Amino acid sequence: MAGKARPVAEHYGGLVRPALKEARPTGLHTRQFVAATRLIPSKVARGVEHLRDVGAAEHLTPIIWRRRDGYMFSDEPADWIEYEKKQFRIILGRLTRVITETLDPHLARHPEDEWARLAVAQLIGVRATLNQLAKA
Repeated sequence: MAGKARPVAEHYGGLVRPALKEARPTGLHTRQFVAATRLIPSKVARGVEHLRDVGAAEHLTPIIWRRRDGYMFSDEPADWIEYEKKQFRIILGRLTRVITETLDPHLARHPEDEWARLAVAQLIGVRATLNQLAKA
């Protein structure tokens, strides 16, 4: 009986992890990953996503991304916090646009709409929390 095939993302992660470990303490940009693994950029991204999922489940060193370094493993909590704050800022920007570009016009046309009022009230609280986390 033939062995069970590994899921595709796991396979990509298996190619991405050694390349990333070899690059330590520096990181790899996508084009460097492509050269090191011979994967196309979308498969590199799937491999990184898989490693992030596995890393979180197994409490391993997280993968971060910085413009100057690319993807990297870092053992420094300050690096993780910097990356996390950046992620919160991205989410905050998206959430703010949902409020100002979608919900506010909705409420301008239908100010009594209970659902839109509830959504805005809840999301304003989330926005305040994300704002604090991005600055902390």
